[in-house]
This record gives sequence, structure tokens and C-alpha cells, in this order.
Amino acid sequence: MLKRTSILRPASEDRLESLIAARLKPGADKKHIDQRIWDLFGEDWCIMFTDLAGFSRNVARFGIIHFLQTIYESERICVPVIETHDGILLKAEGDSLLVIFRNAQKAILAAIEMQRRLVVHNEGKEDEEKVLLCVGLGFGRVLRIGDSDVFGAEVNAASKLGEDTAKAGEILVTEAVKDAASEIEDVSFEPIAETPPGAGAAFRLVYR
Repeated sequence: MLKRTSILRPASEDRLESLIAARLKPGADKKHIDQRIWDLFGEDWCIMFTDLAGFSRNVARFGIIHFLQTIYESERICVPVIETHDGILLKAEGDSLLVIFRNAQKAILAAIEMQRRLVVHNEGKEDEEKVLLCVGLGFGRVLRIGDSDVFGAEVNAASKLGEDTAKAGEILVTEAVKDAASEIEDVSFEPIAETPPGAGAAFRLVYR
């Protein structure tokens, strides 16, 4: 009889760990191992990082339950939009989301719809009750490790734009995103001064 064994951790994580371990050995052919890693895990994705503006300040002022309420509201509104535009939510950590899209245009349209829905949601609310979203987008070759994480220059750039640079209501993108999805109707791109490491340039998405 065929004996079935349960997989306690994803096979992709095990494979990556074994290759990294091989890379650390004295005399290892790092170039060859690196190519094996990219052959196994290298894929083209549009990366979205979201963050909530003023979040830490409001937590300190209004407490942990307000913290949980704001996260709940942001995910209740944004996650269905992500799914509608064929995004995959990889991580939700605190007030931040990490999402991947195969198509950069769909990522842009999802970001715009999320911001528009939050404008409606925020109408008439006190400032502390508003959900204020910041979005960063990157696009390119990344290492995707199963459904747990992604790594790469465009991942780092998207994280920097979404979590550190963008202000409430803004969508900031790397040059790679602009080049991959520059034909969307009623959308334009304004250069910004701060270019994150790993991106050739960065832009503010302007939409009607």
C-alpha cells in the first residue's frame, strides 16, 4: 500500500533552503546555484504594498480596539477589489498588505478602485474613523516562494513607495509599472523626486 506522508512545510521553502545551504559551502559555484534558484522561483509579477496613513499615531491616541477596527474596515473594502482584479493576497501584517498581480494594468485598476471606494467610505466620518490608504506598485522579475513571499528589487521598491513615501490617497509606481501599463484611459504619471533603490524612476499615478 502506498504510504502517504503529510507535508509539514511547503516544498518550495525546503528547496530554497537547501540551495541556500549549498551556496554557503566552501568552494560553491554560486553563479550556478543562483541560476538554479531563478529557474525554480523566478516569475514576473506586479507587486502591491499598501499601508494606512497616520495609523501608528491613531493607535497611540485611540487604542488597540480602534487599531483592529481600522484594519477590519480596510480589509473588508479592499480585499474584494483585489480578488475581482485577480490579485493574490500573500500577506497581511498589521496595517499593511502584500499583494501580487500577473498583470500590471489590473494592479493599477485595483489600486484606483480601492482608493475610490475608500473616498466614499470616508464621506462624513470623523478624521479618526477614516481609512486612508497609501499604495506602492512595482513590476518585474521576482523570486516567488510558493504563496508565502516574494523577493526582488521591484518588491523592495514597491514596499518603500507604499509604506514610506506615499501619502494618504496616493498611488506611487516604479518606472517598470509605468512602462508595462501606460495605455490605461484617464491615467497619467507624474515623476516624483524620491526614487527607491532598485527602481529606475518613480511616479505618482494621476487618475480622474
